[in-house]
Amino acid sequence: MPLDPQVKQLLDGLAQAGGPSLSDLSPSEAREIYRGMVAFDQPEEVARVDNRVVAGVDHEVPVRVYTPVAAVGGDAPLLLWLHGGGWVIGDLDTADATARALANRSGAVVVSVGYRLAPEHRSPSALEDCMAALIWAVQEAEMLGVDSGRVAVGGDSAGGNLAALLCHQVRDGSGPTISFQLLVYPAVDLTLSHRSIEENGQGYLLTKDTMCWFADCYLGDQDPKSGAVSPLWAASLADLPPALIITAEFDPLRDEGEAYAAALRQAGVEVQLTRYDGQIHGFVGLASMVADGARALEEAGAALRDGLR
Repeated sequence: MPLDPQVKQLLDGLAQAGGPSLSDLSPSEAREIYRGMVAFDQPEEVARVDNRVVAGVDHEVPVRVYTPVAAVGGDAPLLLWLHGGGWVIGDLDTADATARALANRSGAVVVSVGYRLAPEHRSPSALEDCMAALIWAVQEAEMLGVDSGRVAVGGDSAGGNLAALLCHQVRDGSGPTISFQLLVYPAVDLTLSHRSIEENGQGYLLTKDTMCWFADCYLGDQDPKSGAVSPLWAASLADLPPALIITAEFDPLRDEGEAYAAALRQAGVEVQLTRYDGQIHGFVGLASMVADGARALEEAGAALRDGLR
């Protein structure tokens, strides 16, 4: 299928504007560029937004809590949302519009996590922060107005990686029960060896060079074939929560996300996989401009409602 016309117009505009690749910048410079790229988001209203902090190992982890318009007092499901950005860029503000939309479409209270970023904090720092936020949210269920027995985790790109790894840790006895996982174009194989990395590695917003830079910043000297960083390389995928996995046709990460869906099914996990043809990595975050992004948010909201009944 050809590139979506709305996305093509966006990519053409970015190409005309020029500018350096993220991988040619320092992490701090890349973070500023990324914040500017999402500044055009049009966040929707929710019932309430609260900024809080969670105790990490030796630091505080910022979280932002979104109570949806249609929340049922004291009995809403919970979604822990983990932002994308290659473990290097992104924060609570860049995830704001998506978190708001997911809250309203799912009816879940969304806890968005501002985990530590690489290369200042390499793996497993981000995952440690996400687990601390998950444990806090479940412990504070009454204060948050959620049902601690209906918990989902989700994330896009690097956030999808962290969400998947949280499910692995919880299965192995390291945290509260998770009932559903929402993985949006997840980075699940840090070897970056799938065919779509080459096929879609240039010209579609996320590039192969940028993904390699992200992985280098995040991993340091860790083995990318370790199941501790690449969910697809885990020794077992059995007994994980049901999942919705969303991929995009022109995404460098397309094939690994779809391989993970197949591997989960092979392990007996219930999986819904949706590929959005004509789309690029990041299209869900462009929902205010790209119709498929809005449709994907609707799909995600419906899947969360069903998975957290």
